[in-house]
This record gives sequence, structure tokens and C-alpha cells, in this order.
Amino acid sequence: MDSLSSSSSSFISTFSLHLSSLRRPSSSPRLLRINSAVVEERSPITNPSDSNDHRRTSSKPKTLHNRTNLHTSLSSSPAKPRPQMNLATSLFTTVEDVINTFIDPPSRPSVDPKHVLSDNFAPVLDELPPTDCEIIHGSLPPSLNGAYIRNGPNPQFLPRGPYHLFDGDGMLHAIRINDGKATLCSRYVKTYKYNVEKQTGAPVMPNVFSGFNGVTASVARGALSAVRVLTGQFNPVNGIGLANTSLAFFSNRLFALGESDLPYTVRLTESGDIETIGRYDFDGKLAMSMTAHPKTDPITGETFAFRYGPVPPFLTYFRFDSAGRKQRDVPIFSMTSPSFLHDFAITERNAIFAEIQLGMRTNPMDFVLEGGSPVGADKGKTPRLGVIPKYAGDESEIKWFEVPGFNIIHAINAWDEDDGNAVVLIAPNIMSIEHTLERMDLVHALVEKVRIDLVTGIVSRHPISARNLDFAVINPAFLGRRSRYVYAAIGDPMPKISGVVKLEVSKGDRDDCTVARRMYGPGCYGGEPFFVARDPSDPEAEEDDGYVVTYVHDEVTGESKFLVMDSKSPELEIVAAVRLPRRVPYGFHGLFVKESDLNKQR
Repeated sequence: MDSLSSSSSSFISTFSLHLSSLRRPSSSPRLLRINSAVVEERSPITNPSDSNDHRRTSSKPKTLHNRTNLHTSLSSSPAKPRPQMNLATSLFTTVEDVINTFIDPPSRPSVDPKHVLSDNFAPVLDELPPTDCEIIHGSLPPSLNGAYIRNGPNPQFLPRGPYHLFDGDGMLHAIRINDGKATLCSRYVKTYKYNVEKQTGAPVMPNVFSGFNGVTASVARGALSAVRVLTGQFNPVNGIGLANTSLAFFSNRLFALGESDLPYTVRLTESGDIETIGRYDFDGKLAMSMTAHPKTDPITGETFAFRYGPVPPFLTYFRFDSAGRKQRDVPIFSMTSPSFLHDFAITERNAIFAEIQLGMRTNPMDFVLEGGSPVGADKGKTPRLGVIPKYAGDESEIKWFEVPGFNIIHAINAWDEDDGNAVVLIAPNIMSIEHTLERMDLVHALVEKVRIDLVTGIVSRHPISARNLDFAVINPAFLGRRSRYVYAAIGDPMPKISGVVKLEVSKGDRDDCTVARRMYGPGCYGGEPFFVARDPSDPEAEEDDGYVVTYVHDEVTGESKFLVMDSKSPELEIVAAVRLPRRVPYGFHGLFVKESDLNKQR
């Protein structure tokens, strides 16, 4: 059973049948609708999908074309073989052309592919098999033996209509490190959507974030999707998710995650290649979607998760035991409206959920009269935090606390205080929540520390840094426990990331908590940082004894690098830099998996 067929599925997947789709580039000039993307010149190579075990030798990256005519650039690239469209597919594609041209063209920057896919947000046009990398500075420390994997959107077909940054097919970029040497591999997550569209040779399933642009467009796209289902082009019961958001490793499985579908199990091979195993339903116990941000308790090995949807219960909480067995659902009916609940936090005793001002527009007439997306901000709503015991059997023990103006998309960490009578949450507060999906460049995320007295109900809060910070992480060994340090990405503005800061959250309430900073330099932008402990087996190791890693791209030279920074250094000194054989587009969330865990993969 898929998220489309249940009342408690993600609202993203529930309404996805009204949305637009992507289209593979063709030799016909009329199919090329983007003229300001970045594309990459490359020499012809064997189709990577036909040679999963092949390792390529690194070569210096070619020049990128910034805001050039995409047709010209693609003409110089080797054509990729693709299936011939049948009559039904050609007919549906023509109907979609009419919708994209006359009914719902990309009228806003947030869904205009010329804007969304500019610079290094543009997709790479094919996969990359395991390819040797060149270490150009320092050396890779032994504690990095394993793999750093980053997820993100990379549309299989170049968009011809509205397209949002969140709509791309999931692609994993994995750098496998062994004894100081590194290889890079980039592979699509072979979701049901990806496989159906690859076999068809054209986009089939609707985009999720970019198609709700008024009633007329939604009805038109919904009708087209319904006809495609009825004619057997795709079956939504098999999933419509992109698996493009994040990764998680628990119960000896590596998952690629997107909150509109079930997790996809993937596997990293010894050679550094990435294989998709398939959708995973935990022995039939997970029938619907799951958050892209599950939390694994570093002490107990249990994993906690949730899903959210457009109809009651708007929130459903659940957990997996240390062996990966899913436990029963805990529906939360006391969440009173469908909120965009992307992330949450856990402590040793509790789980913490945020009901924010971003959610489904509840007045249908607003959608009819104003158009635009059905997901929007309700400025009249007061945000709340809900605290529920981690092992609650039902929602009777949840407590809700109003926190005016506190809108979080991501949570950094949380812990208990006063013998369990209080909780502390560290999270970036989105100051302009109404711009989250439409104008990310106007969003300012202020990291705050919020303390809730569970006995008196008193909520206190103060900012930790005035910078625009998000995509923040901690030492994973301190998840759910009192932690001292945070490593956060600097928005310049979001979604571009110009550097990383280290925050010491234990400093005084009126102090700026920044204790270290690394800027990537003019024209250079990175992604979410990730902390890797120098010796995770040492219980006496200091919390910040380790490395901060990330991908960084130079938009001037077109070169991408993997950076390793000393997390204890006041300047986050670079101890190793690896030149990547091909650029890595900007993306979302990543994960480091140590070698011993890779060897346990199922």
C-alpha cells in the first residue's frame, strides 16, 4: 500500500497526481526549454549503467557553461540511447506540452527551470562509475576509511514546464575512502519512478512541488495523470517517491530517503559503486511514507521516525527496535492542522515535534482565487512544540507548548534537563517562513536554544548566532544527549552555502556562540557539513575531536572538491582536499558510514 492510498500518507504524495512532469532531452530543438542551466562537457564514455564494476581513471574536469544555450551544449555531448516513444506516450506528451505552454507555464522564479537549474544546481547528464580521485592537499586520515555519501535532486529528464528544486530524481554522490585513496561514484536511486520513466523514455509521473499553480492547472495535470494510471503507464501503489533528500544507516541497512515514499535500500560495494536494492517496507509493517530524518539513538540502537499527512491523524509517530523491527504506530490526533513537518528531535526520554505555520492552505477559496501552491504559510497560527515520551503507547502523554514565531524545518539536537522535568531543543528558526518554498534567498534561519519546563509549561528561548545558518549537525554520538558543539552551513543566501561555522552552544545566553569559521572563498559554495569522529571507539574522546567533511564547488573553474577540516582548529583548517573527477551538483543531506558498518550491509 502506497502513500497515495492511505488517509495518513504524506500530503506531498497525496496531492502529487495534480502535478507536472519532466521530459528527457531529445534531438528535436522544440523539446529544449531551458536556456540558462549549467551543463558539463565530457568525453564519450561507456554507459555507466551497463558497467557497474568498471572503475574509471580520473581526469581534470572540463569547463562548465554558465547560463548558456542548453541546446548548443547538449549538441556537443554524446547522445544517450533511449527507448522509442509509443503512440500513447507521444499523445500524453503532447497534452503535457499544451498544459506547460498555455495553461501553466513556469511563471514564478521558484518553479522556472531557467532559474532553479542555473549554475551548479544544474543536473549532471549521466551517472559516474567508481572513478579515482586526486588528493591535491594533505592526506586523508585513517578515521575516514569508509564512505561519505550525499543525496540530492538530479532530474532524469530536463524540465519543460514548472520545476521546483525539490522535484529532481534522487542521485547519490559517494566518495569511498580506503587507506588514504579515494574514488567517486554518482548513481541515481533506482526508484519505481526512475525505472518506469527510463523504460518509457519520457516523464510519466507528476512533479510534487511545482504543479499546484491554481485550480485549472491542477485539474489539467490531475486528469492527465489519472489517464496515465488508467492506461497502465504507472501504478501509484508501487510508489511515486524520489528518494532525493537524505540517507540513514540502521539495522545494518543503508537507506535513501524521501518523505513521500517508503525508504529505498541501497548498497555501497567494495569497489565504491552504488546499487539500489529496492523499496523496503520492514516486513510489511511500514505501508506508507516515512520522514527523511529518522533518529537513531547512539546508546540503544533504536531508530525513531514519523510520517505526516493532509488528513487526520496529521502526525503518526513510530519506532524501530535495535534489530530494525518496526513497532506499532502512535497516531497524534492532537495536532490540529496539516503542518509541514520535515524533521523532529529526540532526547533520552522524549520525542519533540514542531507544528509550524507552514502547511496546507485550509481555505479552498484562497486556492481558487489566488492560485499558487496549496502549501503556504498561515501567519495567524501560533507554532507549537509537542513533547511525547519516546516509548508512549498512545498520544495521551503528549504535551503541547505554544512558542510564538518559532518555525523550524530542521532540528539540530535536544536533551533532557532537571531529571527529566525539562527539555532543551537546538534548531534553526526560519524568520520568514512564507518564503520557504517560493523565495529561499529571502529566508534567514536563526539558530535558537529553546528550553521547556515540562512541569510549569514555561518556555524560554534565546538566539545562539545571528548568522543565517541551517543544515547543521553535531557529533552523532551525542544525539539526544547534552552536546556542546554544532557545525552549521552559512547561507549566502540559501540555498547557496558559502562556508561553515562551529558553534559552542554552552556559552552564555547573550553571547555569540561562534568559535570557528571556514569560508570557501569567492565563487565557491558547499553543502551540508558532516562530523566524523577521529576515534569513535574512544569513550574518553572530546566531543569535537574529529573532522568536518563536505563537498565544495568552484563556480569559476567548474571544479568540485571534497574537503576535510580539523574540527578543533579555530579556522577549521583544511587537512585534506580531494579533486573530484566531475562536478557534484549542490544537494541536500549526507552521511558518513565507517568501513566496519559498510562490511555489515544487508
